[in-house]
Amino acid sequence: MIMHVDLVVEDARWEALGLEALAERAVGLALAFAGVKAEVEVAVLATDDARISALNSQFRGKSKATNVLSWPALDLFPDAEGGHPAKAIPEDPFGRPSLGDIALAYETVMAESAEGDLKPEDHILHLILHGSLHLLGYDHETEADATLMEALEVRALASVGIATPY
Repeated sequence: MIMHVDLVVEDARWEALGLEALAERAVGLALAFAGVKAEVEVAVLATDDARISALNSQFRGKSKATNVLSWPALDLFPDAEGGHPAKAIPEDPFGRPSLGDIALAYETVMAESAEGDLKPEDHILHLILHGSLHLLGYDHETEADATLMEALEVRALASVGIATPY
């Protein structure tokens, strides 16, 4: 499995956290635990609450900050509730196919880490893993879909020594 993470840091506070390595590890875990064997690209935006609030308002109609947002570039979503998304990533004649984009909000992520007594790096890895699974066609809109997605997250996090967030 080959992947490329294109990291864009808009808020310098992220730079002390080793975000590039965390993002690569999280995307790799998502691909591995979802059973996807493809060369892909993922973009990660490391920003602040003000920017993520604007993005959340623009794309989801929710005028508030959130920890992570994702924008899938491919339609890999399953046909049936609780089903597994497609594992085959379509080829891109121009290079690696993009799975899509993920954005993280610094203040919200750090506040959640403090409130949950979590290591920031562990929480960040979980959020990027979560966002990556969304890019791969997983969601948590129904109970069946949430059960499937959360089970993948729990197994992936356990494989790197991070306790279940659920």
